[in-house]
Amino acid sequence: MSYGDDLVQCLKNDKDINFLKHCVEQSDTLHSRCRSDHAGLHTSLQGYHKQIDACKQKIEAAKAEVASDVEIHLLQKELDEEIQKETLLREDLRVVTGQIKDLEEQRSFIEERRQALKKLEHDEMKTQKKLSMYASVTKIIPDLNEQYKIYGHIVDKDKLVVEKFEFSSRELSDFDTCNAIWKMIDGPLT
Repeated sequence: MSYGDDLVQCLKNDKDINFLKHCVEQSDTLHSRCRSDHAGLHTSLQGYHKQIDACKQKIEAAKAEVASDVEIHLLQKELDEEIQKETLLREDLRVVTGQIKDLEEQRSFIEERRQALKKLEHDEMKTQKKLSMYASVTKIIPDLNEQYKIYGHIVDKDKLVVEKFEFSSRELSDFDTCNAIWKMIDGPLT
């Protein structure tokens, strides 16, 4: 009973009645859409049944046209030949792919070597320019080929004189070697 009273109280409010009417209208609209969707699906289903029946008829017709054993044997032979050709072509493709991979590795190695050579040439040019600058400033042209000896030439362009020098790093300390070289730079050439 209290539920009924609550419902009556709820419906007395105009706002609730309008909401209830709105819900009923939406329910009717939804129901109408469902009916039209159902009719559309039913029509589609009938169309699919017709297509299935047509496919079954085509299958039966195809079964009736099955080739003879001789034709099947010829077709199987052609298929085997094509499969053999495909196998040979795949093998050739594998070989060519391997060769391409090897060539790509060689190209990459050559490119790395070319870059390294270019860097070495650049470093050598840079070193030559440094040596030229050192020779211009200090009048010394060192020979850097020996690890335990320090030797080279002192050049005086004005006097057109070249004097050779040599120091052993085992006999003199680095400090003494440096001092001796500075004395040669500051002193006159003989």
